[in-house]
Formats: sequence, structure tokens, C-alpha cells
Amino acid sequence: MTEDKSPFMHFISIRDVRQEGKVEHTLSDIILITICAVLSGHDTWKGISDYGRKQRDFLLRFGFSGKTSPSADTIARVMGTISTKALQNAFIEWMKSCHELTDGEVIAIDGKTLKGSYNRATDQAAIHMVNAFATANGVCLGQSKVDSKTNEITAIPKLLELLDISGCLITIDAMGCQRKIAQKIIDKNADYLLAVKGNQGRLDEAFDNYYRPSMLQHFDGDSYSSQEKSHGRLETRCALINTNLSVLGDLAYDWPELKTMGIMVSVRQEGKHAEESDISVRYYISSKALTAKELHDATRSHWLIESM
Repeated sequence: MTEDKSPFMHFISIRDVRQEGKVEHTLSDIILITICAVLSGHDTWKGISDYGRKQRDFLLRFGFSGKTSPSADTIARVMGTISTKALQNAFIEWMKSCHELTDGEVIAIDGKTLKGSYNRATDQAAIHMVNAFATANGVCLGQSKVDSKTNEITAIPKLLELLDISGCLITIDAMGCQRKIAQKIIDKNADYLLAVKGNQGRLDEAFDNYYRPSMLQHFDGDSYSSQEKSHGRLETRCALINTNLSVLGDLAYDWPELKTMGIMVSVRQEGKHAEESDISVRYYISSKALTAKELHDATRSHWLIESM
């Protein structure tokens, strides 16, 4: 964030339904505290209220009135009266003003269940969110609340519709490997990079029939590898690119603008012996003619966002 109060002008259009004479804390103060607290990792109303009290000097830089922080109950009650659609749109407009996407930038679409959102006393389900992150610096461009993880499939196109993703590469895990989602991304003048798993059985099987471990030593296409050592663990990542889609047969025509098959092989070695290695193989399809390094970097960026 910069020292500029103007970004929160995007939220002034949100309607405050409270009776004017009974308002102690302005709506802009409550929204400011809530957004800054959530972006700082707080996921309970008490945590948000405590953040407002402890970070008063910081909040003053962005137009905070300077009053004491509202109670957790007040914040929860007021935020519950706000139109979620209006808040979502205002947040996205704010992010647009804060971060200008560049051509080819990777945007990761990722679903997360908020920590501590399950209420055992009331049997209230945990809150699941679908987020869009600009992976270069981890900026959240937009998010959408869904009833459950399985509803990500319907939430992703709605979130994409709100975002200006032209020229970007959109990465989504296997849940989002759907033809309609791929088409929505193409319609928005962007490219997709989708993980392939069992939910696309025939496609997954075609990859299985194509990939051989021997490709890691002898591969005719483009390849790229990296190694990283951390905490006594050595991880080797190898990216393989195939643009000859004939190995997919008719499946190649099912996906809009499909140009690339990608394979990421990760080998994690905890000890000194090869038999202690953990090997994972992941498959990807993309509408962009990716290089092996681009596949490597984009999938790693998505993994880093998932682990946030």
C-alpha cells in the first residue's frame, strides 16, 4: 500500500443502511479496518477489531477518522448489512488502481477455506473463498465466497467476468479444469494453464499413455529443470513441453485454442539415498505456446500462492 488515501474512495458508493443518528463508527472506518486486517491475515471478528486498535497510526494514513476501533460485534453486524456484490466490485476496482497487470502476467485462481471460520457452537459451515492472485507480488485481485469447495466450478467464471485479465496467463488447479472455464478465459482475451487430474478421466488417461519416466533423460521436446535445497531436502523440478497434440487424438479439439501439453515432475529427496525420494508427476494443458521454463515458473508460482 502507498501513503495515499484515495484508494478507499472506491468504497464510498457502498450504502450504509444504519440510522444516521445512531452511527458511532463510519462505514468507511469499518470497511478500512476489515480489509486491512483480512489482508494482514486476521480471519475472526475479534482479530479484526484488535487490529483496528493496535494499528491506529497505520490506518490514519488511509483516511481513518481516528476514533477507537469498533467492537467485534459492531464490525460483524455492520459488515453483515453490506451488499457483498457491491463490496466485491469496489475491492476489485481498488486493486485495479493499485496494481497494473502486464502482458503475460500469471494470475492464479485458488480456493481456500478460511481458518477458524467453522463455528462448532452453531454448526455453521466453514467459509470457502475463491481468490485471484497476481503471482508476481501476491496481490489479491478479487475473491468470491462459495458455499463449498465443489462450488468453485461455478464461482470461477463469475470471478473471471469481473476481472480485466486480457493478455494474462490464468493458472487453475484440477478443480477448474473445465471446458466452460477454459472458454471463459479465452473469451476474456487471456490464456489458460489448467492442471489435469481424474475429473477429466480421458484426458488424464491420454497423458498417462504418453508420459514415460525415461523422458527425464531423453526427451525430444523442450525441457527445463531446476534444483532447490532447503532444510536438508533436495527438490528437483523438471518441466516437459509437447506441442504435438496428435497424442491426444480427438480430445485435442475439445479444448479451446489448446496448444500445449505440459508435464511437471518433482523429485524430493530427504536423505542421501535415491530410495528415499518422493516423486510426483503433474499434467497440464494450456492455450499458450509455453516454453518449458514458462511452465516451470508458472506452476511454481501457483504452488507458492496455494501455500500462502
